[in-house]
Amino acid sequence: MSTVKNYIGLAMSILLLFGSCKKINSALDTPIVQYYKIQVKTTSTIPTISNLDGLTVKFTNFKEGIVRSGTIAQGQLLMDSLPPGLYSINIAGLRKDDLEDSYYLNAGVVNYGIVKNDQQLNLAVSGLKQSPLVFSQIYYSGSAPFYFRDQFYEIYNNSEETVYLDGLHFATLTPTIATQVLPVWPTEDGDKYVYGDRVWKIPGTGKEYPLLPGESIHIAQFAANHKLAQYNPSSPIDCSTAEFEFNMDNPNFPNQPALDMQHVFYNGNSSKGSVPQYLTSVFGAAYVIFRIPEASNWDPVNNINLRTRNLGTTGTQLFAKIPRSYLLDAVEAGHNANMITAKRVPAEVDAGMTYVGATYIGQAVARKVREKKEDGRPFYMDTNNSTDDFERNTAPQFRRNGEKKPNWSHAN
Repeated sequence: MSTVKNYIGLAMSILLLFGSCKKINSALDTPIVQYYKIQVKTTSTIPTISNLDGLTVKFTNFKEGIVRSGTIAQGQLLMDSLPPGLYSINIAGLRKDDLEDSYYLNAGVVNYGIVKNDQQLNLAVSGLKQSPLVFSQIYYSGSAPFYFRDQFYEIYNNSEETVYLDGLHFATLTPTIATQVLPVWPTEDGDKYVYGDRVWKIPGTGKEYPLLPGESIHIAQFAANHKLAQYNPSSPIDCSTAEFEFNMDNPNFPNQPALDMQHVFYNGNSSKGSVPQYLTSVFGAAYVIFRIPEASNWDPVNNINLRTRNLGTTGTQLFAKIPRSYLLDAVEAGHNANMITAKRVPAEVDAGMTYVGATYIGQAVARKVREKKEDGRPFYMDTNNSTDDFERNTAPQFRRNGEKKPNWSHAN
């Protein structure tokens, strides 16, 4: 009998041993999960906005697929029942200031570890004034086999007023590819700037290029019909009707009827550089459009205080300091959904990130339509969060939602 007891005891020990070695792949695999609570406190950095009540706070754990949300009340939110892990925490909402100007407010952190109970997080909420101009479509991925000349950017008048495009600036920010190794900028810059890798602008004397409500323009890397045999028959897009192009004076890709964008800045100079091509990353870049206020003189070529290098490296390349207050719209794109943990731009500029998931697949990102106006023109979502505002993996198509061409377009 004692021998039988010993065998039973040995078998139970083996089972316990193997049971204790079971691999735990996530916090939710554990038999008992410790849930935590966190208090989020907010302050406004916009002098004309003090009340932040009603803004939404969203907690996202991408690894575990956990999403929780709540609402700010009396300047704070207490969120409980959160499993431990790394979270992206974002605050967002639309609010009018004391002057009746509308702002999309944002604040956030990524890779925030919720690892104990009763944590407290203080977030400074800022934002951009509601913009009349938005990126309504961006096609950056290129097409098979390895063709990138067909990239384009669609900009739409999402307001009720005529907007003049003369002097509108377009820039891509650095890093040009999403990475968790972020640049180090001068301490004295604080949170005043984003940093442009290359900057262009629409030419004009002030009122040459009006854009009416419901109208859009296209800026093409190369404004040709890319489906032609001499380019790439597998390309999904004909860019020959684009209003503007980034002409790099390359004889292999000759100047097209589209108007040339005016080059403003690259590596501290106004010249285009020695490489006769301009493309944005096929993995997705961070794009901004901005306008210089009439009373300001923004000149990063001649003003050394408006350019800097990345202090985190020994590199000498110079980047343009673009005041955040100049920005009209910003969209950050990355490799895939997981790259949200490698954001290059602050939440007030773009709280999210969009993507198509691969390169050279001939697919674009397109802003979602919030509603159709009585006259049929689209009114686009613009919550300053590209994760929410954009449809992904769409076929690139000029004016997909019935937007109109301006009457000065050469394609009329």
